[in-house]
Amino acid sequence: MFSRIRRSLIALSLLGLASLAHADYPDKPITLIVPWAPGGSTDILARSLAEQLGKTLGQPVIVDNRAGASGNIGSNFVAKARPDGYTLLVGSMSTHAMNPALMPNMPFRGVEDFTPIALMANVVNTLVVNPSVPAKNVKELIAYAKANPSKLNYASAGPGSTNHLSAVLFEKATGIQMTHVPYRGGAPAVVDTVADQTQVLFSAGTQTLPHVKAGKLRLLAVTEAQRSALLKDVPAVAETVPGYELGVWYGLFGPRDMPADLVQRLNAAANAALQVPAVRQRMDAIGVEVVSKSPQEFDSILKADAQRYGRIIKELGITNE
Repeated sequence: MFSRIRRSLIALSLLGLASLAHADYPDKPITLIVPWAPGGSTDILARSLAEQLGKTLGQPVIVDNRAGASGNIGSNFVAKARPDGYTLLVGSMSTHAMNPALMPNMPFRGVEDFTPIALMANVVNTLVVNPSVPAKNVKELIAYAKANPSKLNYASAGPGSTNHLSAVLFEKATGIQMTHVPYRGGAPAVVDTVADQTQVLFSAGTQTLPHVKAGKLRLLAVTEAQRSALLKDVPAVAETVPGYELGVWYGLFGPRDMPADLVQRLNAAANAALQVPAVRQRMDAIGVEVVSKSPQEFDSILKADAQRYGRIIKELGITNE
């Protein structure tokens, strides 16, 4: 009995020492890795977060763009970093829930090699068509595609991208056939859909909504399970195709085995930063819906999505090649 008490006291003492060891965190600048090029929605979100985190934590938060390999280069850099809270990552559903199923030689594990800190935002993912398509809603698009099999071309940022997976899921759920035209990135996919080289595109609202407002693309629906709070008048695909869903999220990660007290502190700081009115307005303007979740809630979402998309990708035989 006394040995058990002694072990418990030692454990409590070590826990107390660990908390004291992190009491001065942070005492130097923090690096926030963005695994994509500057200028995109992830980069805008990261820079807005970094500015506010720096004010809250009292140390500069430096954004470092390490693009390449569908987000794997920057993500792998964080996976291999020390779990001391000074190297963090803005990751996404694609880097952590999809890439491990799409790529046979991943340099990291999307779930096991990271510490989920905060789920920060959901991206409005849209279904748009070129105005040449005689469809004003999802039902009419399905009818037109069935009457014209393989006539419609849909663009994507490449095989295995969220654009590609969104379209393949749509084809499977509705029984239609379209022709896939892959590009090297989302920007050229949007450009060619505007130019009517391709007619259908599933893409983040950050890329499509400016063209919708200009009348160059027609917005039919969003791909999340429910309507977006940012586009309340736009139906979800699921209202016409029950069960259809593909959501895109961004989250704050650290390397695996980060101390729990640092995770909780960073979660609170990130959630507070994203509630600053100027940050929310900036996110609303680019079609990014700010959310606040605990590390435990984020961990559950990450694991569920990794299982779901891993299963779907395997069943459909999708690869990134």
